Amino acid sequence: MCGRFTSLLSPELLTAIRELFGVPIPDAAEPRYNIAPTQNVWVVRNEGDHNRLDLMKWGLVPFWAKDSSIGSQIINARSETVAEKPAFRQAIKYRRCIVPAGGFFEWAPPAVEGGSKQPLYIHMADGSLMCFAGLWEQWKRPEDENFLETFTILTTRANNLVAPIHDRMPVILRPEDYSLWLSHSMHDPEQLKGMFEPIPSDHLEAYKVPDLVNNVRYDGVGCIARV
Repeated sequence: MCGRFTSLLSPELLTAIRELFGVPIPDAAEPRYNIAPTQNVWVVRNEGDHNRLDLMKWGLVPFWAKDSSIGSQIINARSETVAEKPAFRQAIKYRRCIVPAGGFFEWAPPAVEGGSKQPLYIHMADGSLMCFAGLWEQWKRPEDENFLETFTILTTRANNLVAPIHDRMPVILRPEDYSLWLSHSMHDPEQLKGMFEPIPSDHLEAYKVPDLVNNVRYDGVGCIARV
């Protein structure tokens, strides 16, 4: 799964977002070292003739939901069944997005019985931008008729690096797949299935980090410090 990640960590990654997707970087964009569900995150989506970088809430609220509380339960979508589930089968056709990231966190099992889980930070081995496959939705607020925009991150089976830690990992798109994933005119989920394969293990690096990341209220560079 993906339950915590980082974003906009450096000028280099901001430049990559701007150049890869042709979007301006808002002045409000700041490094995030400990993004948690229900928080607002910068997400790339396509408007037909151009891409946009927008803030959306992490935790998808389907357009048919009775209230927005369901979003906290839909932070991830299994890529194997995404075209079948009511919460995702329209979004996978019409509302795909890319979630730019620096990396994501997972927690290894305790080394000894009764011990604490060890957080690890997993990022691209070459330091490049990590792009998660996402889906987004609009939900109309009943109190004021405005729209709440939310997203979820697709997951796939773990590669050999992540498997000892967790059996799932985010779908990390390859640069050559960005255009098709964002395409406003491609509505066939079958054409997307090849993108759901786990990224090769040698493309990633994992290292231990402090337990600062366990506190969702802490969002500092210490979250990704090597232990």
